[in-house]
Amino acid sequence: MLLFLLAYLGGVLTIVSPCILPVLPFVFARAGQPFMRSTLPMLVGMAATFAAVATLAAVGGGWAVEANQYGRFAALVLLAAFGVILLFPALSDYLTRPLVSLGASLSQSADRGSRAGGSTVVASLLLGVATGLLWAPCAGPVLGLILTGAALQGASVGTTLLLLAYALGAATSLALALLIGGRVYQVMRNSLGVGQWVRRGLGAAVLVAVGAISLGADTGFLTQASLASTGSLEQSLLDKFHPQGSSGDQPSVVMKGGNAMMSATNAMKAGDANGAMMSANTAMMSGANAMMKAAAPAPAALPVENTMPSLDGAVQWLNSPPLTAESLKGKVVLVDFWTYSCINCLRALPYVKAWADKYKDQGLVVIGVHAPEFAFEKNIDNVKKAIGDLKIDYPVAIDNNYAIWRAFDNQYWPAHYFIDAQGRVRHHHFGEGEYDQSEHVIQQLLAEAGKTSVAGDVVDVKATGTEAASDGSDVQSQETYVGWQRSENFVGTEGTVNDAAHTYAASQPQLNQWGLTGNWTVGSEQAVLNDKDGSIYYKFHARDLHLVLGPGADGKPVRFAVTIDGKPPAANHGTDTDEAGQGTVTGQRLYQLVRTSGPVADHTFEIKFLDPGVQAYAFTFG
Repeated sequence: MLLFLLAYLGGVLTIVSPCILPVLPFVFARAGQPFMRSTLPMLVGMAATFAAVATLAAVGGGWAVEANQYGRFAALVLLAAFGVILLFPALSDYLTRPLVSLGASLSQSADRGSRAGGSTVVASLLLGVATGLLWAPCAGPVLGLILTGAALQGASVGTTLLLLAYALGAATSLALALLIGGRVYQVMRNSLGVGQWVRRGLGAAVLVAVGAISLGADTGFLTQASLASTGSLEQSLLDKFHPQGSSGDQPSVVMKGGNAMMSATNAMKAGDANGAMMSANTAMMSGANAMMKAAAPAPAALPVENTMPSLDGAVQWLNSPPLTAESLKGKVVLVDFWTYSCINCLRALPYVKAWADKYKDQGLVVIGVHAPEFAFEKNIDNVKKAIGDLKIDYPVAIDNNYAIWRAFDNQYWPAHYFIDAQGRVRHHHFGEGEYDQSEHVIQQLLAEAGKTSVAGDVVDVKATGTEAASDGSDVQSQETYVGWQRSENFVGTEGTVNDAAHTYAASQPQLNQWGLTGNWTVGSEQAVLNDKDGSIYYKFHARDLHLVLGPGADGKPVRFAVTIDGKPPAANHGTDTDEAGQGTVTGQRLYQLVRTSGPVADHTFEIKFLDPGVQAYAFTFG
């Protein structure tokens, strides 16, 4: 119930958000009409349509978004016709032709019904449906919380009800504003005799709003202004009703200090008892170096945390036929949740592979559960290539629908669950580090299973490249997403222009600020370069800099050149560049672009792309 109240209050706050501006003309055009028969049905239609479309977008993927574009186009046509009728009442008879007959009949029926005292419910309801197709409220913390739960915890009636509560909150504040506006309208019409001009003014406002939406203005300036004006209010609500670190059904959407790995839709829960998942900006619970210590004392008796959850729901299994919890009884099992572009997963992977190889003949089964963060990681061919490149030969479950993720109630990448021969979860570990403790847990569970020749030492891993462990004391830069949904620290005050092509000019970044040059389209998950010679720059403090990149939609390789402080990297180049800083984006993955060879200090990194089409997702550091 608390989440429903939070969602409702978050919706109420949208009245102070500039993102509500595109729908205000459609709502205020009903001023002066009976509230119960005209205004209320329109607001209900708007709220219900938004809840339905947002639910589909959250759980249905790209096809739902694409389908909604057709709905938006139809709604724009309908509401444009409605605006023309308001602006030129004398032309109403001419607007009953096929292209605009629906909008005309709705507006005319509403007016006739109002004058005759009849019902305008159906016409107003349909206008509300059209408005709901156009309304795209800014994704602040509260709405992000709801959509995150939908994506990671699965589709449910609760998701739709939360979205409906959010939309009804917005409808409530709009209704209050409209009641006040309606009285002003009546006064103007009755005492000043300018009702017709007010009507025409509203019609002009409707047409301006339709034009702004069709040109993308509602997702550009208005979105940025809204986030600035309501984000703090929504965050205050979250802090009051859903404090960080609390145990709840929904993960926290706002990550403070960058100390938790975020999912593809903006939220992995923070605040695990052990410090939990640390992002690439800090130590990730890693040790001082990648070398394993000598054998440590055996751990204390392990508690029984849970029965092993189901492994059902994977869309495909690689390196193995499908496995089940029942078929694994009698084996010690390590379940590793990972995704192939996650730097933390890559740095933990050498240990997981070493354990799989060392203990496979003694009864250990390692299962990698690949749960994607970005959309391209749902592409099974991409995962197959990554598994081959990383030389993973143990079973991997492709958990594109997060079925296994939800069964384990998991929240982090990487996450390791240790299961005994009786099918019971006996230990878990989130994030990097504590590898010696994890290996001793494996040894203890194998001993409990009756294995008598289990080695007591630990693996000696000498990881290189992207898999080499980082030193947290040297990392002062946070994981940074390029897509607008999770972006922060963009240089300057104007921010990015979302979902529209825009030409960016270089600025001087402060530490941990980043920017773009050239013509880019910044989407919710990634930025796409529209013309050649565009670049991305970042002022960072770390040994390593990585960037998740992909080629264009046509798959053509994209050449690039990297500079550090305006010069080729030389000895400070990463594994995916040469000393001159040159490299090529050939696939969708994490690219190591910088590995400094001397003392760690502040540096300005820039990558210039010599070909168009590149897709940039996220920076990570080590």
